Amino acid sequence: MLVNGILWQEVLQKDEIPAKLFLMNLTDTRSTQESDRVEASSIKFWPMSPNENSPERVPEEQRQQPSVFSPQETKSAGMPMSAWLIAGAVVLVVLGGLIFAGRKKTDEVKGVQPLDAYATSLPLTKLAMSESTSLSGGKSTFIDGVVSNTGSSTVSAIRVQVLFSNEEQMPPQIETVPLSLIRAREPYVDTQPVSAAPIRPGEQREFRLIFESIPTNWNMQMPEIRVVRVETR
Repeated sequence: MLVNGILWQEVLQKDEIPAKLFLMNLTDTRSTQESDRVEASSIKFWPMSPNENSPERVPEEQRQQPSVFSPQETKSAGMPMSAWLIAGAVVLVVLGGLIFAGRKKTDEVKGVQPLDAYATSLPLTKLAMSESTSLSGGKSTFIDGVVSNTGSSTVSAIRVQVLFSNEEQMPPQIETVPLSLIRAREPYVDTQPVSAAPIRPGEQREFRLIFESIPTNWNMQMPEIRVVRVETR
């Protein structure tokens, strides 16, 4: 028997191996080799494309997912309506304050003003001057007196002009201040506006005029006090 180019009959005869057992082993060996070739032939291989892992092969839904390191899209949020309303209200308040301040300045008349029509019904008597120095070194000057309402109306506000004369024959320095009523004298002099306690006809009230500064060339004489504005009701 010729197997793989070898005359196995002679080999068998020389080695005295039973022929039946040898042929069985040889048959099993060949069957195993043929089955291995069949299994190997059933395996298919596909060559990998060089661009298999390139971004073009990545599914579309995966490529659209945002990366944790990718820059976030900036959303331009406009100013809310409430902010615009608040800004508009602030602008209106500022404009109103400027207009009011402008009108107040125009109402102030420089120089000596004429007496109010009700001034003759508000005589000022018992005038006395005093001054005090604060802890910070500031000096205040006061003029105290009594105001009487001899008219027929209730007075709710009084504004006066005080003329400080000098010895240089120069125009006096004019101070325009509100007249305040003395509410209490102990433990210190406390004042309040006339509107807090209006002066009815026939009443008398103590008052005080307060000056934070007076001219250095003042002649030290009682200044002239003129009632230039009176509010009645």
